Amino acid sequence: MYFEITPDDEFIKTKKVPGPTKEEIRALVISKVRLTDEDVVVDVGCGTGGLTLEFAKRAKKVYSIDMNPDAISTTRQNLEKFGLQNKVELIEDEGLKALDEIEDFTKLMIGGSGGNLDNIIETGYLKLPVGGRIIITSIVLETATDSVHMLKELGADPEVVNINVSRGTVLERGVMMKALNPITIVSAKKI
Repeated sequence: MYFEITPDDEFIKTKKVPGPTKEEIRALVISKVRLTDEDVVVDVGCGTGGLTLEFAKRAKKVYSIDMNPDAISTTRQNLEKFGLQNKVELIEDEGLKALDEIEDFTKLMIGGSGGNLDNIIETGYLKLPVGGRIIITSIVLETATDSVHMLKELGADPEVVNINVSRGTVLERGVMMKALNPITIVSAKKI
């Protein structure tokens, strides 16, 4: 089955906001989240909106949260560029506070936590319906291990995948591979 992932170079970017999440990572996250067109997704720590955009292409609705006004602005611009702004509610707020206000969602993506990871995982996981999925991406190893620990405490059976992507640059003499930051993806289904 083929599904299109938006190329990195098509995103509007700013130096004030990290991202977008690299294309290869977005493809794996989309695979792990197992979206349907009936899903409602919460994306905590949206950054430039790379994952928000991919979720909006496939889900019924997306709540995209970031406490950085530049991130919300950049995400809005990217959604408008691709005509997906009507499927996303942008929320400029701290992740936990915004998550407290959202009632019905089936998938939770955590890409940034503002230092409040455990509380966001616990609150989000408890609000998910049985069968709902939670995904946490991390550059920092401690975020992944903290996520696994918290999910196990909540009774989930987390899956952990670490992905290392290298992209080739074609030179006159051959192809030089350049490594991107390794990313750890922790995911679990609510049971």
